[in-house]
Amino acid sequence: MLSTCALYLIRHGIAADTTRACPDDASRPLTDEGVERLRIQFKGLRRLDVDIDHILTSPLVRAAQTAALLAEACRDAPDVIVVDALRPGGRYEALLAELARLPPRRGVALVGHEPSIGMAAARLLGARDGVPFKKGAVCRIDVATLPPAEPGQLQWFLPPRALRALAE
Repeated sequence: MLSTCALYLIRHGIAADTTRACPDDASRPLTDEGVERLRIQFKGLRRLDVDIDHILTSPLVRAAQTAALLAEACRDAPDVIVVDALRPGGRYEALLAELARLPPRRGVALVGHEPSIGMAAARLLGARDGVPFKKGAVCRIDVATLPPAEPGQLQWFLPPRALRALAE
């Protein structure tokens, strides 16, 4: 049995603005710049020896694209699972239920949106106020069990610029 599980919380990358060509928020894709920055940032994650078994992602296009780029960057191809709990406004209890479905793992990534991903990070840490995430930011919270029964421990929180610097 594994002693801890690393949860990697990730906000999606830079996405297109809502326009007449893309009026639906759920359909907004990553921009070319957003894709390129994430590719570099995820190289930075590899330098930290991040080990991910599963990626849970919001169904919105920009988050699903972020999850796919993360999966491409991982050493082993992790499963990508779309969950409604990570869509904007998703319930924390629903996210815990999704985590409970997973067998014991070394690492699970959660790809979502602000402010929901920041609120999930706060709840996982036992805090009340949300943790602000820039687009493409990643934090690692270690928990004893899935789903977490007690607050986890923040190992690190890296903004996009720091991840890109690690990739160099």
